[in-house]
Amino acid sequence: MAAATTTATTTITSTTTKPKRRRYREITISSSASPELALNSLSPTQYQNLLTLSPQMADYDSQPVSYPNSFTKFNSALTAGLLNPMSPPPQTRSSPTLFEMMASEPDIQPTPRSTATPHNAAVSSAKSPPPLLDKQGLLQLRVNDILANNSPGNQFNDPGSSDIRLTLSSKDGFSVDLCVHRQILVGHSRFFAGKFAVKSYRGGNAGGDTTPFAVEIADCDDVEVYIETLRLMYCKDLRRKLMREDVPKVLGILKVSAAIGFDAGVLSCLEYLEAAPWAEDEEEKVASLLSELHLEGIGASEVLKRVSLDATAHAEENINENEEVLLKLLNVVLDGKDEKARRDMKGLVSKMLHENANHNDLRKESLYSACEGCLQRLHHHFLQAAESNFEDVSQIARQADNLHWILDILIDRQIADEFLTTWASQSEMSKAHSKVPPVHRFEISRVTARLFVGIGKGQLLASKDMRCLLLQTWLVPFYDDFGWMRRASKGLDRHLIEDGLSSTILTLPLSWQQDILLAWFDRFLNSGEDCPNIQRGFEVWWRRAFWKRNSLQPEHPHVRIVNGISENK
Repeated sequence: MAAATTTATTTITSTTTKPKRRRYREITISSSASPELALNSLSPTQYQNLLTLSPQMADYDSQPVSYPNSFTKFNSALTAGLLNPMSPPPQTRSSPTLFEMMASEPDIQPTPRSTATPHNAAVSSAKSPPPLLDKQGLLQLRVNDILANNSPGNQFNDPGSSDIRLTLSSKDGFSVDLCVHRQILVGHSRFFAGKFAVKSYRGGNAGGDTTPFAVEIADCDDVEVYIETLRLMYCKDLRRKLMREDVPKVLGILKVSAAIGFDAGVLSCLEYLEAAPWAEDEEEKVASLLSELHLEGIGASEVLKRVSLDATAHAEENINENEEVLLKLLNVVLDGKDEKARRDMKGLVSKMLHENANHNDLRKESLYSACEGCLQRLHHHFLQAAESNFEDVSQIARQADNLHWILDILIDRQIADEFLTTWASQSEMSKAHSKVPPVHRFEISRVTARLFVGIGKGQLLASKDMRCLLLQTWLVPFYDDFGWMRRASKGLDRHLIEDGLSSTILTLPLSWQQDILLAWFDRFLNSGEDCPNIQRGFEVWWRRAFWKRNSLQPEHPHVRIVNGISENK
C-alpha cells in the first residue's frame, strides 16, 4: 500500500505538460492536531482513498492532475510514517467522502483577500451629506412642492389651458412663473379684474397671437403665500383646504387676499380664525393684523371677541366688570373647601394679578374690603378659643392663611401700609394670645413674620411709631410661636424671617434697639432653637452702641512741655 502511494505521487509530480487545472476546495489540517486524531476524523471511504488511489482516479492517469496543497501534505505525512495506517478505521458515516466533495466542487476563481482599509479611508469613502441649502433654495423646494401637489382636474399652473403667464418676484430676487387663467383671476379678485380689462387684453393679443398674456407682480412679501392664495381661487371648498394650514399661514393668506380683493378668501380665513385654536403667542398677531386690515364690516369683530371685550362699551363699564370678576374669584378662593385646590388657585390668582402691570383691574378698596372680612372672622374665632370654646377653631388657621395671602397681594402692589397699621393695633388678640393653645394660634404669627420681611426689604415704608407699635404688640407672641412655626410650617424660610426681624429692629432709634435686643439676648440663651436667631442685628447694634460711639467722641489735644516749649499732640 505504501508502494502504491509512492507511485501515485510520482505520477503526479513527473508531468512536463500543463493541462487545464481543476479547482478544488482547500482543506486545512491544523498542525497542532495529533496524527491519530486527524486520521480518525475521516470516514472509512475517505480513509481508503487516502491510503490508495480510488478507481475513480483511473480517468486521470492519462493526464496529470494537480491536487490541493493540504492533500499533498497529508499524503506526504502518510508516506513518512507519521500516520499509522494499521489503526482501526472509525465508525461508518453516511456523509459524502472527502474526495467526492472535492470532485463535485465547481470551478471557481479564488476570492482575493480584501486588504484592511484604514479607518480614515473608510470614513472618506462614505457618502458625503448633501450640501446645505440657502434660504432661496429651501423656498424653491417648498414652491415646487406646492405646484406639484395639485388635485386631479385642477387647472392651476396648467400650461396647456392657461392664457396668462404670471411672474411673482420677491424683494430678495426670488421669482417664479405661473400659468394661470384670466377668467378665474378676474372672477375672484377685484385687483386682477382691474388689471385685465377686456380692451387691453384683446389689444395685447391682436392678430390671432396665442401667446399667453405676460404679467409680473414685483416686490412680494412672501411668494409662497401668494402662490397659496392664487391656488385657493381654483378650489371649490376653501374652508376644507384651509383646515390643513396653521394659523401663521392663514394670516399670510388673509393679508394677500385682502390686498388683491379676494373676498371669498378673506371670508374663509376669518371663518378659520374664528373656529381654530390659537397659541398664546399668536393672539397678538391675529389682533394686530385684523386691526391693520380694518375688516370689521365682514366678520373681523367676531374673531376679535375671543381676545377683547365689546368695543362699544365704555371703558369705565369694562373696568367695573373686570373688578367684579376678580372680586368673585378672590372670594371663591377665600371660601373654598378643598385646601389643596385653594393653594393651587391662590398661586394662580397671585400670578395673574402680578403680571398685570397697570394694576387698574382691582381697586385698593376692594382688596381691603376682603381683608377686613377675614380679619373680623379671625378676631371672632381667636377670642372664642381664648375662652376655651374650640368650636370652629380651625377657622383661626384658615383666616390667618387668607390674611397672609391678601397681604402678599397688597405688598406686591405697594399698598400694604394700612394693613400694617391695622395689624399693629390688634392689642386684644395679642393679650389673648397666651390663652390659645399653640397648635391653633401659630398661624397668625406668619402674618407678623411677613410684615417683618416686608419692612426689612423696604417693601413697607411705615412710620417709626407704627414699626414700634408692631413690635410692642406682636414681638413676644412671635417669639412664643416661632418654634411651632419652624416645625409645622412647610417651606418656611427661617433665615429670611430672622433677617427681616433684625432689619426691622435696626430701623428704630438706638435706645429702642438696645431694649429689644437685650431682651432677645436673654430669651435666646434660655430658648435656643425655639427663638429666632437675630445675632446679626445684635452685632450691628453692638458696633453702633460702642465702637462708633467711641470713635465719634472728640479727642482733646495732649500738651507736652519740652525745654520751655509747648508741643501739641
